[in-house]
Amino acid sequence: SSTTISWISKMSCIKFRRILHRKPIGNQCRFWCSSDTRPTSLENFAETERTNIEVSRNKSGLLQQHLNILFDRIPYKEPSSWIHLSEKYQRKAFARFGVESGVNPRICFHNKSDIQQQVYESLMEPKSVNTLIENAMLNIKQKNEGMRKREELITKNMERLDAWKNELQSKIAKKEADALAAKQRKERLVEEVRRHFGYKVDPRDDRFKEVLEQKEKEDKKIQKEAKRQAKEQKLLSKLVTKS
Repeated sequence: SSTTISWISKMSCIKFRRILHRKPIGNQCRFWCSSDTRPTSLENFAETERTNIEVSRNKSGLLQQHLNILFDRIPYKEPSSWIHLSEKYQRKAFARFGVESGVNPRICFHNKSDIQQQVYESLMEPKSVNTLIENAMLNIKQKNEGMRKREELITKNMERLDAWKNELQSKIAKKEADALAAKQRKERLVEEVRRHFGYKVDPRDDRFKEVLEQKEKEDKKIQKEAKRQAKEQKLLSKLVTKS
């Protein structure tokens, strides 16, 4: 505790005073061998003793910088690496330890060149880096979403491909059947017109065209009536099924 340290410091100072009154024997001085290692005052001696006591009390074996971090003190009193001289490290140190960090607070503010650089960057690129990153991520997300939807559409279309093929074949067959039926109907009407006259008539003849046109009108009426009856029959079948 602090009381114990204070008591030990006082005892060390008393011991130091007693030794000062002793006469050193040759070079066998207990505390110094030259003027470079001799304590200059009682305060220095007490500080040395206090440091030795702190070292002895360190049973964890941690380095001093790690102990400082553990007790929320600045890790290094003097820079020991180029990182400790960087603006980023010194700003963090001042933000955490304040004046005790020994950092000049001016380093926490932008200088003139930094401000000019910021103005230049804001004019060259009005959007911030975070905004650019967000826009890029949004574009990538939209592109991926578009690709996913397209892949889903392709998958669905592939599943319906066989049905579409069958439907297309049915339409082609129906058109061919309709064309064949129209051709056969035309031939039948031409044959009926020829039987009407009782002899072969040139199809380019006006009388032939007139009779053929009349036959076509009659045939259309017959087809229309057949379609109407088929529709009525289909509707009637549905009503019977529901009931």
